[in-house]
Amino acid sequence: QVQLQESGPGLVKPSQTLSLSCTVSGGSITTSGTDWSWIRQPPGKGLEWMGAILADGSTYYSPSLKSRTSISRDTSNNQFSLQLSSVTPEDTAMYYCTRGRDYAIDYWGQGTQVTVSS
Repeated sequence: QVQLQESGPGLVKPSQTLSLSCTVSGGSITTSGTDWSWIRQPPGKGLEWMGAILADGSTYYSPSLKSRTSISRDTSNNQFSLQLSSVTPEDTAMYYCTRGRDYAIDYWGQGTQVTVSS
């Protein structure tokens, strides 16, 4: 059973960089055919895919967030991370890390609430 756990600060000030980590257990982030994504859901809105890092380390980003988003990984600790720069209150959301396989998401983290406020 693969488990994902998000971690990071729950409150970020406007213009700062939001940094979150996802610790994965029960499976390796380098397993061929897997992809590891960050998805968010602002209050009252739908899910928004932000970007992903694949098992081979390549990254893909949502065009609307690409200029502010960076996803990286630490294979020794089986973690991957999200950095979102220049945040505004519109970046307030529940942030989820997920695993994808065969073009579908099969595991989700429980999510972590991030609020952008001064």
